[in-house]
Amino acid sequence: MDENKRKSETDLSTKEVNIDDVLNNQDASTEICEAVKGLDANRYATKKTVAQGMLDIALLTSNASQLKYVLQVGPKHEFYMLLVVLISISIVLQVISAVACAILALIFDINHEPQQRKADMLNNLSLMFKVIASTLNVVICIFYSIAFDTTILV
Repeated sequence: MDENKRKSETDLSTKEVNIDDVLNNQDASTEICEAVKGLDANRYATKKTVAQGMLDIALLTSNASQLKYVLQVGPKHEFYMLLVVLISISIVLQVISAVACAILALIFDINHEPQQRKADMLNNLSLMFKVIASTLNVVICIFYSIAFDTTILV
């Protein structure tokens, strides 16, 4: 029994749990709880934030490319002005959202109680701008594909 306990402690220290050992062990629920506690939430949040940032950059470069193409083609298309306005609004919303995220990261400290409410409000504002920009980009894709006879890849 003592050998099994040492083996379990070794597995937990390396953050690996053998499912067969857990199922055969009487302290299975304890080991599972310890394994879950071993997950690093900060690492997950960091990876999620980096992935979100990359998606934001991809959307911004896509909008810039679309705007460049629309401006090169010129006002001979029926949706020219609409596309220029929608793409410009989307780019502005994305830039405002990026500035809000930078302010959140550089100015506010969420560990201090007085700043938590302001940081939460700014975070919600940033999220609202991102949702509006994403919705706007769906509309842009529709008009862009109609105006330039391209297919929308989903």
